Amino acid sequence: MSKDPRASRSTRCRVRRIWAGSWRWRRVLLALITSAALAGISAWLMLAPLEPGSDRQVLLTIPPGATSRDVAVLLEREGLIRDQFFFRLLLRFRGDDVALKAGEYRLGPAMSTYEIVSHLLRGHVVHYPVTIPEGLTVRQAMNLLAERGWGDLDSFLALLDDPRLRPAWLPADAQIREPLEGYLFPDTYLLPRGVTEFQILATMRARMDSLVTAEFVERTRELGMEVHQVMTLASMIEREAQVADERPLIAAVFHNRLKKSIKLDSCATVIYALARTGRDPLTLADLEVDSPYNTYRYAGLPPGPIAAPGQASLQAALYPADVKYLYFVSRGDGSHVFSFTLAEHERNAAKYGAGFR
Repeated sequence: MSKDPRASRSTRCRVRRIWAGSWRWRRVLLALITSAALAGISAWLMLAPLEPGSDRQVLLTIPPGATSRDVAVLLEREGLIRDQFFFRLLLRFRGDDVALKAGEYRLGPAMSTYEIVSHLLRGHVVHYPVTIPEGLTVRQAMNLLAERGWGDLDSFLALLDDPRLRPAWLPADAQIREPLEGYLFPDTYLLPRGVTEFQILATMRARMDSLVTAEFVERTRELGMEVHQVMTLASMIEREAQVADERPLIAAVFHNRLKKSIKLDSCATVIYALARTGRDPLTLADLEVDSPYNTYRYAGLPPGPIAAPGQASLQAALYPADVKYLYFVSRGDGSHVFSFTLAEHERNAAKYGAGFR
């Protein structure tokens, strides 16, 4: 049986039409792929660093409430991004166009837009080291912070009685001069611009609280003391000791005198009672000041800390040296000479021309 030539031609035509249609779709698909690739390359170029390898740094402050548009303008003005549109598009793509965090940032043109966006979203703001030395009173510490531009002194002082900052270890009936005295841990803190006075003091309070571990509390009980008493004793050690390895010895003297019910006779407490800031020699008249902080006049520990103790002084208060010393007197060079008896102490005081201990 012979084939119909018309059917053969019809089949060939259908094949050609299918092939032609398939090729048109291929061209459309190829065009789409090419366009997408070009768009991707363009986006990559727009998001790439402006100055790869550059060490130029820019301190950029993002104010509170700034929109993504505001930030994009700042970044483009400082030469940190190529295009505002792509910056905002990237934020919107990530769903974070309203999540930028205010603060001061250190950025550079060697960073890609992805890196810049990451910094801004995570709040990687610049932090500055601020050192609060051991042995300062709470007012001295607040003065230091205010002088260095970290807050207003009156605002700091207004927080002294803030119940949110009150130490948990402070007895309710403690007759103290300053509620935060001795409870702001002296250390080097990394602070961002814009931090509030409350946040600074809360950070210092939290740092001190972190040291009062279960072991710390257990040791105070072994000593027959309370945490507040240990803090008070540590502050006295901090103010008396000028040579690091003498702290456990000075702690031993105070512990030994407390056990024997001998007045502590600490010059540091008298200086605090007189509200002096230096280490000028005391007079016999100074020792008569009527203050609960005057340990020449009143037995036992003063009502509360007289300064901020560092970790070494806290450790010494908890673990004093195993010695029987009852007295110490300054040599005048920051070090002390220790003795067991009053007669020996008086000879040392006469020799070095100092000491009321």
